[in-house]
Amino acid sequence: MHYRSTSYTIFQIVNYVLIGVLSLLCILPLLHILAVSLSSREAATANIVNFWPVGFTLAAYEQTIGNENFLRALMIGFQRTILGTIVSMSIITMAAYSLSKSNLRFQGRNIYAWFFIFMMLFSGGLIPTYLVVTKTGIYDTIWALVIPSAVNVWNMILMLNFFRNLPGELEEAALIDGAGHFTTLFRIYIPVSLPAIATMTLFTMVFHWNSWFDGIIYLTKLQDYPLASFLHTVVVKENFNEVGVDLENLQQISNRTVKASQIFIGALPILLVYPFLQRYFVKGIVLGSVKE
Repeated sequence: MHYRSTSYTIFQIVNYVLIGVLSLLCILPLLHILAVSLSSREAATANIVNFWPVGFTLAAYEQTIGNENFLRALMIGFQRTILGTIVSMSIITMAAYSLSKSNLRFQGRNIYAWFFIFMMLFSGGLIPTYLVVTKTGIYDTIWALVIPSAVNVWNMILMLNFFRNLPGELEEAALIDGAGHFTTLFRIYIPVSLPAIATMTLFTMVFHWNSWFDGIIYLTKLQDYPLASFLHTVVVKENFNEVGVDLENLQQISNRTVKASQIFIGALPILLVYPFLQRYFVKGIVLGSVKE
């Protein structure tokens, strides 16, 4: 048997080593950030903290949680993520359902499909997108962060392939019973497509939660920034007066620990959501890979 051969054993060992190294590359930075955030000012300033807190203290988290600007940015980040995920998944699901039909049932399907692919390969770029956002009246609103990124063509193609692999008898039975397209989509397609929908939802949530550049481009006030844009201002600009950090308290703690605590709190929601979607993730990520 091939799985008992020496070459297969070596292949397995190499795989485990590679996966272990990649896992460490993902986990160790997060552990370092957590350790710095829980360390004393002297240890963080001396740069002697690795993966375990030195001089354990929660002062940085007390400073972060007491920062009104940070809490406001956190709530705006939640708002953007929820709103952007609902809008994006609604458009992607309905577009993928329509494009999964044959040419006989949806004339012009290929034209729309090639239009999406063309726009994925040749986007307008930053300046045309900025002009569109300003001219449509959504500039300096949360919709400027949601609408321009509402259609992710790659995710739509993955969803389209999943819909195409569903048995056609399911839709035929629904149509015979008098169901329309919306009923077929919401009561037949979506319930049997939970792995794909959960995977696409996770991708979309992570995108909106971590996206910081569009917030800086399309929003003018720091008070309206979502969390990712706020953290970029804290980490890169290091302007603590602007972001509302109390400088008297900052003398008692290190700015490194404050930054680390804010970064860790910013990553915490995705870390909490992922385990609930993980059971769908493996099945959803390989959708369309098996051909019969």
